[in-house]
Amino acid sequence: MTENKPSRGWQGAVLKLFRAGDYQLTVTGREQISTHYLRVSFDAGGLLAGRCVHPTMWIRMWFPDGAKLHQRGYTLVNPDAAADAVDIEFALHDGIASRWAQTARPGDTISATVLGSSFALPRPAPAGYVIVGDTASLPAINSLLDSIDDSPATVFLSAAHDDDRTLPVARDTGVVWVDRGGSGEELVEVVRAAAHNAEDHFGWVASDNRTTRAVARVLRENYRIPRGAIKAQAYWAQSA
Repeated sequence: MTENKPSRGWQGAVLKLFRAGDYQLTVTGREQISTHYLRVSFDAGGLLAGRCVHPTMWIRMWFPDGAKLHQRGYTLVNPDAAADAVDIEFALHDGIASRWAQTARPGDTISATVLGSSFALPRPAPAGYVIVGDTASLPAINSLLDSIDDSPATVFLSAAHDDDRTLPVARDTGVVWVDRGGSGEELVEVVRAAAHNAEDHFGWVASDNRTTRAVARVLRENYRIPRGAIKAQAYWAQSA
């Protein structure tokens, strides 16, 4: 009898067309960083072999939902090609990825696809960085901060929960936490209020779709950062 495997739908068909690399990750451990933040460790299944890992690199993970699989993008944390190991951090909320992570135990497996992630540090190096995000993009922000060494950086982070402010950030200075309201407008306003002429800086922003667009506009118009010196990507979609 043929076993019916969960379907990846049209997204899976497109990725297959582009010859995306598919891998199976196996859970090896877990660490509850805070009430709403979880780190899961994996055997990478060869995903890192012969691959150049860039700052903020992400993969597509396929989470089961009945007869279907849904893909979500997650940043590689602590990638170790020699050990064939990687961590993934989950900002927990009511969603299929969070539900899977909260029940995942050593030995559990999940499929992952590598395609679409691209980022290179600006050259020549900018005078500094303006970085804006939230707990969903915190792993990418930490990856970016680790890669720019001692370059000046101001980081604005949106906190959806009180204990978000206890989460580890790669810099202990220059970090501004902002309580998130219903729409995320508070983060936009704090970034705007701190504006200064930063035309020689690089801007990096990743939050929900609406906030990302609004902050990118602030970086262009209020900070005078050129469009080509801004990396803006929505990490999740805000519901209507």
